[in-house]
Amino acid sequence: MIELKNLSYKYGEKYALKDINLTLNKGEKIVILGVNGSGKSTLLKVINGLIFPDTGEYFYKGRKITKKAFRDKNFAKNFRKEVVLLFQNPDSMLFNPTVYDEIAFGLRQLGIEGKDRIKNWAERLRIDHLLSRSPFDLSGGEKQKVCLASLLILEPEVLLLDEPTANLDPASTDWLVEFLSGLDKTIITTTHNLYTAGYLGKRAVVLDKDHKVLYDGDMKSLFSDKDLLKRANLMHRHFIGYYRKGEGYGRKAC
Repeated sequence: MIELKNLSYKYGEKYALKDINLTLNKGEKIVILGVNGSGKSTLLKVINGLIFPDTGEYFYKGRKITKKAFRDKNFAKNFRKEVVLLFQNPDSMLFNPTVYDEIAFGLRQLGIEGKDRIKNWAERLRIDHLLSRSPFDLSGGEKQKVCLASLLILEPEVLLLDEPTANLDPASTDWLVEFLSGLDKTIITTTHNLYTAGYLGKRAVVLDKDHKVLYDGDMKSLFSDKDLLKRANLMHRHFIGYYRKGEGYGRKAC
C-alpha cells in the first residue's frame, strides 16, 4: 500500500531523512520510534503528501507521489480523503467556531453534510456533549479527540498519528490506545515512549540520530535488544545514588 525507496529529505543542508526504505501493507499497524529530531514527524509529512522527497521515491497504491500528481484534482481529492494526519499539537488543527463545525469541516469540503456520521464519531469518541462548545475552550485531551473525529469522519484508509499521547494524561492515553486498537485501518504512529509503543503496533521502525532506519522488525524483538535501544537513545542508564567506596564515593547506576 505504501512504499518508500531510498528516500531522503533535507531542511536546507541538513538531513531530516536519509536513504529510507519502507514498505507497509494494508491494515498494518506500525510504530515509528526515535528521539526528538530523528525525523519521525518529517516522515509522516512525506507520507501525507505535505512535503516531497529531495531524492528517492514514494508510492501509494502503486502511484508515485509527487507535486505533479496532485495537479490531478480527482487524485488529490481521493488521496486527501484516504490518507490523513493527526498533528502532535491539536491547536494547529483547530480553527472552527464549534466542535460540530470542526468535525464537519472535511465533509463539507467534499460536499457532504453527514449529520449521522458526525453524531456517530462524536459518540464513539465520547465528545457528543461538546458539539456546541468552542474547541478552543476544551482540555488537551478533548481537543485531541475532536481532531481525531474530524479525520475519522472522512473514513480514511491510512491514519498517521504524530505523538498522539504526548499531551495526554495516563487515563486518556489508555483510552486512546484501546480505541486505536479497535480501528480497522492502516495506522502509522510516531513516539519515543517505549511503554505506549508496545500497545500501538506489533511492528517497530526505529530512526537513529543520523535519520536512517536503524531497525525494522517486530516489537518484541526490539524490546529484548537493549544494545540497540541504547544506540537509538531510547534507553539509558539511570543514576540512582552514591555508595561508599574505600575512602571516597562511587556512583550507582542501572
